[in-house]
Amino acid sequence: MKKTKKLIKSAFGTLLCAVMVFSFAACGENTGLTTGEKQFKIGLSMNTLNNPYFVDAKNGVEKGASENNIKLSVVDAQNDPSKQITDVENLIAQKPDLIIIDPSDSDSIVSAIEACNDANIPVVTMDRKANGGKVVAHLGFNAIESGKIAGEYIAKMMNGKNANIVEIQGIMGTNVAQDRSKGFNEAISKYSNLRKIATQSADFDRAKAMSVMENILQANKNIDAVYASNDEMALGALEAIKAAKRENEIILIGCDAIDDALAAVRSGSLNATIAEPPFFLGKNALITAVKYLNGEIVEEEVILDSTLLTAENIDSVKTKE
Repeated sequence: MKKTKKLIKSAFGTLLCAVMVFSFAACGENTGLTTGEKQFKIGLSMNTLNNPYFVDAKNGVEKGASENNIKLSVVDAQNDPSKQITDVENLIAQKPDLIIIDPSDSDSIVSAIEACNDANIPVVTMDRKANGGKVVAHLGFNAIESGKIAGEYIAKMMNGKNANIVEIQGIMGTNVAQDRSKGFNEAISKYSNLRKIATQSADFDRAKAMSVMENILQANKNIDAVYASNDEMALGALEAIKAAKRENEIILIGCDAIDDALAAVRSGSLNATIAEPPFFLGKNALITAVKYLNGEIVEEEVILDSTLLTAENIDSVKTKE
């Protein structure tokens, strides 16, 4: 099947629409796709459902499935790459028409995708890319740009002042964590007044980030800003910062725009987050899958831009239906 590769750069106003930049889904409306007389069966392999971001992504897939008469089978790898391989093998045994995968690890998932290829089952990946195997489409966000936005935000907030910066990284076996870190470090490296004093992974996990931040706070008396590369980690870091009574001296930014983070930005306890709404990512991954199964042309890669959210613009953003 002929495919095209397309890099989509969304303007801020476009992102505010629930479909973001996809032309095939109207805000809050049925997509209008038809599967004809056949009911397609699609498998969904999630890397974890113990994280609000991925729960929202799953909910988006389920909403798309319910609107398009799709029989959906969902499995949860629980952040275990080995379990995800087994999960995909079990989905293959069900002989679905297509499998959507959100990889727990960009390298480990390759063998599972290759197993799908051998079984002639098409694969769509979302959020995190796979480092091998053949997929018909990948949908995700511009993680490098997201990291750059965070770095530029911190630079702006420091306003030329010498500042000590902390970076809390995600699961470094994923392209998302790698790219967000890359973008962040590229951005802050341009500013001689910004000095990174600590970098540590917390695996995109709130409890781990709280523990990591507690240790960093104890080791460093002067911290001016913290970038946590997802909101779960930002919220964990926030708890540690509050417990140390240092919330008035530290700028904190996360990423993803999950509900708890949006509430924290509105309350003023979190300075900013970066919008990458997972609900619409999931829904449009499902719609892309249906379009492919209907024989339509789909883009090989759909990459969305990320948008800084602060108290000034947060109430204008719709992150789910």
